[in-house]
Amino acid sequence: MTLTVTPSLDSIPQEVLEHIAFYTATDNFLGPPAALVPLLSSSRKIHSRLSIAHNHHLYAAIFAYKFDLQPAIRRLGADRITPGLLAAELKRRCGHLRRIRGYVDALVVGEEMKGSRSLGDRGRSHMLGDVLLQAYVLILENEGKNEAQLRHYARLGEWLQRYWFDERGASTALACIQEGNWPPNDDLNSIAMWLFWFLLKPADYPRGCEMLGKAASVLKVFALAAHKYELASPSWVDFIPESRPRDPQYITHYEQPCQLFVPPLATPAILSYLTLISLVADKVGCQTPVAPSTATCRSKQPQQSREWECEWGRSLSLAQDEYDRVPSDSFRPGSIQGVWEGMFTYTEFTIYAALLRGDPPPTLHRGIVVQHRQTWKLREHHLMSASDSTRSDFGTEMGRGADIEAISPLPPGDPLRSYFPTGTSILEHRNGIEVRRPGTKEVLHYQRAPPLSLAWSTSCGDETNRKYVRDIIITGEGHSAWGQFNLVGRVRPCDGFVSLSKEYVDGDRGTWLYRGYLVGNANGNLAGRWRDTLSPANMPGYEGCFTMSRRR
Repeated sequence: MTLTVTPSLDSIPQEVLEHIAFYTATDNFLGPPAALVPLLSSSRKIHSRLSIAHNHHLYAAIFAYKFDLQPAIRRLGADRITPGLLAAELKRRCGHLRRIRGYVDALVVGEEMKGSRSLGDRGRSHMLGDVLLQAYVLILENEGKNEAQLRHYARLGEWLQRYWFDERGASTALACIQEGNWPPNDDLNSIAMWLFWFLLKPADYPRGCEMLGKAASVLKVFALAAHKYELASPSWVDFIPESRPRDPQYITHYEQPCQLFVPPLATPAILSYLTLISLVADKVGCQTPVAPSTATCRSKQPQQSREWECEWGRSLSLAQDEYDRVPSDSFRPGSIQGVWEGMFTYTEFTIYAALLRGDPPPTLHRGIVVQHRQTWKLREHHLMSASDSTRSDFGTEMGRGADIEAISPLPPGDPLRSYFPTGTSILEHRNGIEVRRPGTKEVLHYQRAPPLSLAWSTSCGDETNRKYVRDIIITGEGHSAWGQFNLVGRVRPCDGFVSLSKEYVDGDRGTWLYRGYLVGNANGNLAGRWRDTLSPANMPGYEGCFTMSRRR
């Protein structure tokens, strides 16, 4: 009599069993490794060998397959990225993805809706902030995998449509506007607006569809109502803010507490609004912003994690207790140099004056938004600290020598004149500029920024040189339907906030102040608001929007 022994999974060597488990878990790239559940349930012994509590290396490998890991290694250091940490991060992320996929937090329900408009978070899920922050960090660490999980598994784009454009949306934006109230300007809406821009696909809003009309209506309020939705926080008035304006957000990032300060929602609202408004009109005739999804589809290379490197640096820098005057990682020196094309918009003056007098949001929808093309040619100039590695021909030619380290940067000045002290004179040379401080004979020599590779390769030396940049001044010229103009401005150290004075060459058209952020690297857009320079800086003025993209 022959006995037949049935092979058992329990007898399979551990290495082979882990291979089986890994390929089972990764058979479907999108979403949690749900296919592992039947295998884990086959026996207690199998469960003990493969469970997340007992096999961190397996789940670390699954994490690396499903999510982008290199940005975290670069930012945190490889020694901090352990298998146990990755296993815990996998569990956390999968829970948030499932929650987003179920639209759990996108809407407020029942009678709580009315209270949510006046009491902020009432009616919102207590998990909403953590869900939004986790998605925000995933995008800032995206190399392709993270976005795929958020877009195609979690359906975050659809989640955001419900959040922003549903009458019961947790943003309460559409409901507030319909009742003549201003939507909340809070941290949760700021994070959600940045996510909306990061994931915006114009193809999801075909011309004539109801969703496009709702989106344009909501975004118009956030983009154009400058007196209600600030462009920068800390205030744009301060070149060196004394302290942060409010407490940062706290998030668990790879099992470590992390403080993030998400910038205000105005910039992504402007980018989104000016992208979608071209779909509403039959013909705009102006270059619209490069939406991240459009840039990714057009690129022959995978989206690089460093596309949002400065956004990550900005969120960390703004969360600090105190701000330094040395340029932070929120701006990459040299990145604004070149030719830019885009548009600026303005609203009828009587409509805007009514808003400043206290009129409700529907007033904006009665006004006409006029758009004009413009082109900028910008040059960037750096004041460098003393270092043999950063001396240029210009530095030697102008006699800078090694004493530049003892020279302080140009002090902060009038915010309505792009932070230049009154009386500052600037003389531009082929290799840079000479800046003479008011009331002194001392001259500061700023060298012209070298050509910059948008690939952000550390091998080209710009990562080293940026450590020695102490101050950034921008000069340039441009033209629009209103005529030719000159541009001069500075970059705020703590957050990369760009301020440019625009003065027309011919005619009495006055001086206008353009302020905003460069959002993105290779496919970046310079976006923000312009305002008049006659109104006091600490009071609302006449403002409009602008966006500029690199000539393409």
